[in-house]
Amino acid sequence: MKFKFIKNTVLLFVVVILSCGNRTTTKNETLLHEGANQLELYLPILKGKNIGIVANQTTVIFKNKTDSISEYTHLVDSLLKLDVSIKKVFAPEHGYRGIADAGEYVKDGVDIKTGLPIVSLYGANRKPDPSVLSDLDLIIFDVQDVGARFYTFVSTLHYMMETCAALNIPVLVLDRPNPNGHYIDGPVLDLNYKSFVGMHPVPVVHGMTVGEYAKMINGEGWLKNSIQCELKVIPVVNYQHKKNYTLPIKPSPNLPNAKAVNLYSSLCFFEGTNVSSGRGTSTQFQVFGSPFLNSEKYNYEFTPKPNLGTKNPMHNGVKCVGKDLTNSEFLSSINLEWLIDAYNNTADTSTFFNPFFTKLAGQSKLQQQIENGWNSNDIRESWQIELEAFKKIRANYLLYP
Repeated sequence: MKFKFIKNTVLLFVVVILSCGNRTTTKNETLLHEGANQLELYLPILKGKNIGIVANQTTVIFKNKTDSISEYTHLVDSLLKLDVSIKKVFAPEHGYRGIADAGEYVKDGVDIKTGLPIVSLYGANRKPDPSVLSDLDLIIFDVQDVGARFYTFVSTLHYMMETCAALNIPVLVLDRPNPNGHYIDGPVLDLNYKSFVGMHPVPVVHGMTVGEYAKMINGEGWLKNSIQCELKVIPVVNYQHKKNYTLPIKPSPNLPNAKAVNLYSSLCFFEGTNVSSGRGTSTQFQVFGSPFLNSEKYNYEFTPKPNLGTKNPMHNGVKCVGKDLTNSEFLSSINLEWLIDAYNNTADTSTFFNPFFTKLAGQSKLQQQIENGWNSNDIRESWQIELEAFKKIRANYLLYP
């Protein structure tokens, strides 16, 4: 009895220490407390249950820190130390350690450090098989998103919620800020073009955190047969959508810094063209170029080569001409000028687009508009009615101002 009392006292002390971690982006900003850092709110929910967790390298508890210097422990490691019964880890795109290529199948495995089985949600089964969840009482979802529709973590969230709803397994979302939460923009997805890079009728940049997005999936009946998932969200303390938020850990191999995260929603459209978005360089999603662009118009040069996260980049070993955006202005809307200018200055416009572009756009109109010579203002105007309708729906699920 005495030993149990001492052990519980020690655990309580550890919870207090871990929970007082916080994060700040500048000296003048209010301190943020991510969902994972608020152990006192969700640890009681986990006790006595068998837990599965959707996690990657961003699934961490931050310790005390200031400015951009961050110390943290992985949430899985922390929960195991607190005697939480974690049974398995589910890995989204890029894997549990976040080093796999975009689009690369992630294999099942075992975590060397903890011995926990790792179940891939970006391999043969992007939707978890019910049998894999049969021994679990609750699923934690804690993965840092970047607020773009074609970033696949929200698709993984959808499929996990859908399976859990069918099995009556609750889902606990530990929320994190959205680094692109300060704006809403882009074409709203047409469900005729639904895919893993766009599953829901939302714009390219939706302005929601993962927690808010999970609430919308439930509330709008987007799960199969409009089934409802038992959902709980631990919100971020002191977060506001309009506040700039710099990610302390890169969310995937080809988003190495804040500039890439900010430009991603604009430059990812190039993934559906013959223009490189900088994969295979050290400035991924901060430059664009191809061998087919007009060298008189574009004078920046780079040559893609295999690197971490891109084993076989587009135009591997071939000199590309294009534009360096590393010093471009911070975006609060999607920039279409770069895409339109590249199309108009490519050697053969008939080979510019590939079928993936329509999946990224979530509809066929954008490609047609560019091919028909529409300017960016006219294209943007064509989005407005659907954007305004989405904003009204979005307002029902917001957790933050």
